[in-house]
Amino acid sequence: MTDTTSVGLDLLTENLERIASEIDTLFDSLMPVPDDKHARLVDAMRYAAIGGGKRVRPLLLVATAEMYGVHRDSALRAACAAEAIHVYSLIHDDLPCMDDDDVRHGKPTVHKAFDEATAVLAGDSLHALAFSILSDSKTSGDPFVRSELVQTLAMASGSNGMAGGQMIDMLAGVENFDLHTITRLQQLKTGALLGAAVEMGAILGHVPPDGRVHLRAYARDLGLAFQIADDLLDHEGDEEKAGKALRKDNAQGKQTFVSLLGADRAREQAKILVKQAVEHLVSHGEEGELLRVLARYIVEREY
Repeated sequence: MTDTTSVGLDLLTENLERIASEIDTLFDSLMPVPDDKHARLVDAMRYAAIGGGKRVRPLLLVATAEMYGVHRDSALRAACAAEAIHVYSLIHDDLPCMDDDDVRHGKPTVHKAFDEATAVLAGDSLHALAFSILSDSKTSGDPFVRSELVQTLAMASGSNGMAGGQMIDMLAGVENFDLHTITRLQQLKTGALLGAAVEMGAILGHVPPDGRVHLRAYARDLGLAFQIADDLLDHEGDEEKAGKALRKDNAQGKQTFVSLLGADRAREQAKILVKQAVEHLVSHGEEGELLRVLARYIVEREY
């Protein structure tokens, strides 16, 4: 795999900055602060959702949708729903009963900035917001599309997706996992939502299930590469750049791709996965370039 070219990096940077601004604007409009006693809850939701994160999932969704001619406004709404699920998971993941983190995106985590009960409710409310967005006709005028979007995100979020992966991850510090189990863990915890973002973009584009096979393969390889890159960052990254605590996996005795494979072999495996991901897009021309560049960025990022 070759490094991301300067042209590709410019394309990616431009699109990441654009999607971040658009998602922040949409979250702002979807979460007005009420003039009553539950304003604190909405403040916590906004604190977590606005102005943080790389917005990789929204970019995956919008880039996929636009390959199939979907209007950007519709894609952005679905992307906001996917990101709301991601943000809710981070709020809960940071709680003392889970990973017990104090910093996220370079600022205090929600339970530190507010309190634990408010953090739980903020996560719950962002989860609900996601499905409120997807079931709204503003996202799609086609009720069958809305239904499939809801089902796809729900499956990726629950016990057979992200939450299931988090459950396995909670056992990783007390049980010895082999490479197969770690791979399964990450396919659920990280890969499921990344895959859903790509799938949802195709659903908005009215791509039938059998026409999404190559996109699922792209997302599967991308998701594993993404997690290996995260493990490498935790192992050797810069906390200031990452905006969160690092070296926690090793301190907690958790098996990761890096602990099982070693840093060099893990890095090589990530590159192989990205190469495979890019090859799955061979049927797409210039319209698929952003997805290709994004895949390459996954293993080259520093935070």
